[in-house]
Amino acid sequence: MSAVTPARPAAGSVAPPAAASAGRIAGRSGRGHRHRWLPPQHGAWAMLLLPYAAAVCVTGPSWPHLPLLAAWLAGYLFSYYALLAVKTGRPARVRPQLLLYGGATAVLVAPVLLARPAVLGYAPLYAVLVAVNAAHARRRRERALLNDLASVAQSVLVVFVVATAGGTSPHELTGVAAAVGAYLVGTVLYVKTMIRERGSTGYRWASLGYHLAALVVAVAAGWGPAVVAVFALLLLRAALLPGRRLAPVTIGMIELAGALLVLAAVVARGI
Repeated sequence: MSAVTPARPAAGSVAPPAAASAGRIAGRSGRGHRHRWLPPQHGAWAMLLLPYAAAVCVTGPSWPHLPLLAAWLAGYLFSYYALLAVKTGRPARVRPQLLLYGGATAVLVAPVLLARPAVLGYAPLYAVLVAVNAAHARRRRERALLNDLASVAQSVLVVFVVATAGGTSPHELTGVAAAVGAYLVGTVLYVKTMIRERGSTGYRWASLGYHLAALVVAVAAGWGPAVVAVFALLLLRAALLPGRRLAPVTIGMIELAGALLVLAAVVARGI
């Protein structure tokens, strides 16, 4: 089971490992040493946990959810270093990480598969999405929009994995997956307008248009006043903040707040 590999830690981006990551793995002391075992992608954790938490809160906890969470996080760590190996063509430099996190993922997911073999049915979908990530990593195009969307799809898909692991019909969480996915796709576009595509008028219009469409969908789908209010705030953020020179940590804190609001609204509505 794989996971996403977001790019900028404080900015909440959702692209795979940055070009400088290989240098950070070299095993230096201090911060570089920490990055040898933990990716410098702090924004990834909110993206990993939001869909999982929303699904568990809506369905109710079940014992397979605990090893599933551990396997999901270990799978993210494994995928980060695996994609780094693909990008650099030097897997030997990250072999310890691959062995540790790959082994941990296999051990942790085993009880989930024994209890709910149907979870294995999601493997082909993850394989396709990870292949998209690998292709972009190999070409050093991790910042491409398609690559970002493949990462978002992996994250959203865990909503259905959680449902299956807990013995709930995945169809019951379609609304949860749609709302969370709508937020995460919007984050991809919005963060690009704040950092990498700050000067792009096209990206600003795309972000603004997307957030307006997401708000319309939230109203039309009947996701409830709380969810609609959150998407209205996200639209204002997409309209007012691009062009302002905010520090990456500030952008990241705004996205963290947005993720928590989405989680609270989705859980309260139970869509």
